[in-house]
Amino acid sequence: MGCLKEPLGFMIVVALVLLHCSTLASSAWPSWPTWHVNIVNELNSEQTLFVHCQSKDDDLGEHNISVGTQYSFAFKDNIWGTTLFWCYLRKPNNSHADFDVYWVDNGKGYWLYTRCNWKTCIWIAKDDGIYIKDIPVNQDQLIHKWE
Repeated sequence: MGCLKEPLGFMIVVALVLLHCSTLASSAWPSWPTWHVNIVNELNSEQTLFVHCQSKDDDLGEHNISVGTQYSFAFKDNIWGTTLFWCYLRKPNNSHADFDVYWVDNGKGYWLYTRCNWKTCIWIAKDDGIYIKDIPVNQDQLIHKWE
């Protein structure tokens, strides 16, 4: 009977140690930040903006957004550091733009992360093209002209 108690006691101790270590690891390990992308319709003349965003793994569907409103989505980077979202935007006159709205921005001066204030990327559709909101300086920067 003594032989049976020793392995059981050892297994209980190991289980408790593993449980304690996993609790410490989960509280010490940084969580992945949640990123937000907003597509804002600032077109003139009550023009509805068609928006279709996706990644390699997720098609977020087609949306029609009215002037003064926005389409938004949120996500976390994948563990491989390859997260990429792009969107296709179209005005009623069929002018369009197809561009990346989020990418893992490491090693190039953090161009995107800086403008997005490290959490929220705001893309704005205006009559002359697509702008990104440079949040820290509160300025819209033209990035893509309509095709």
